[in-house]
Amino acid sequence: MTPAIKAAQAAGIQVTPHAYRHDPGNTSYGLEAAAALGLDPARVFKTLLVTLAGDGRRLAVAVVPVTGQLDLKAMAAACAVKKVEMTDPMQAERVTGYLVGGISPLGQKRRLPTVIDISAANFATIFVSGGRRGLDIEIAPDDLIALCQASTSAIGK
Repeated sequence: MTPAIKAAQAAGIQVTPHAYRHDPGNTSYGLEAAAALGLDPARVFKTLLVTLAGDGRRLAVAVVPVTGQLDLKAMAAACAVKKVEMTDPMQAERVTGYLVGGISPLGQKRRLPTVIDISAANFATIFVSGGRRGLDIEIAPDDLIALCQASTSAIGK
């Protein structure tokens, strides 16, 4: 059981784990999950970390569909800063406690400001990493927002 699943269970939130065989040569983790699980890729979301401009120590989490990219300008606006940039993958792993490709918005070492793309509201449930490569969890968007104490905004493009 991963910290992501434990965090949901501790909060009394229902999540459904979905395991699949991860190909170590595949670095398109979210698209791989969608294909392996037979899902509409628009329902599968990736977790990205950004560094807020002006202070390399302040980080935030962006949760966006795997079908697109993070709009850095929109994320900056959602975080009320002038600029954000992608966090170095090694730093993302240190801060979250997860490996890249398995970073979950749930159960991270410490809670970071989190913004979830507004498109999550289009679905009864969405899929996010369950805390390791080859494991996604299905969760209602409102439950994910509550567990992460997240805001929502149009941050995907």
